Amino acid sequence: MAELATIARPYAEALFEVARSGNLASWSELVSAMSAVAANPVMQELASNPKASDTQIVDAFLAALNAPVNPELKNFIGMLVENGRLSLMPEIAEQFHALRNEQEGAADAEIVSAFELSPTQVNDLVATLERKFGRKLNPSVTVDNSLIGGVRVVVGDEVLDTSVRAKLQQMHTALTA
Repeated sequence: MAELATIARPYAEALFEVARSGNLASWSELVSAMSAVAANPVMQELASNPKASDTQIVDAFLAALNAPVNPELKNFIGMLVENGRLSLMPEIAEQFHALRNEQEGAADAEIVSAFELSPTQVNDLVATLERKFGRKLNPSVTVDNSLIGGVRVVVGDEVLDTSVRAKLQQMHTALTA
């Protein structure tokens, strides 16, 4: 939704500036954890409870995060809670990771395979894909048996589908046209 992205952008940019001045890799992991905590139904219920104070929500969030608390983190969560924006954290995290990828000249690659891939197979596939796309890739691998065979790769808005299912669909289209 464009509206959520527009609202989340300044928060993501501010968080990214704080992270750049520190350890970007550790902040990246922390932002992912923050997104997971904010998406938790129990946390969402607490954040929307009018009887819960901002301090209680922030304290519960930080306790659920189970990470070392620094002043920047506490201030950021406090600001989100105060403005009623804690539910935006997953979108903020997505934009934060996009900013990190942009700075590093990298991209996220969603790899869907018909079968479980070994670490060696993943490394070989990622090396080939990095040459094809001309940038460093951060892969996330999932298994989908409905592909029958092969892989489907999504990098940004580009899709490379070499699955058997896709080839069967192309044959079906060609035969029925």
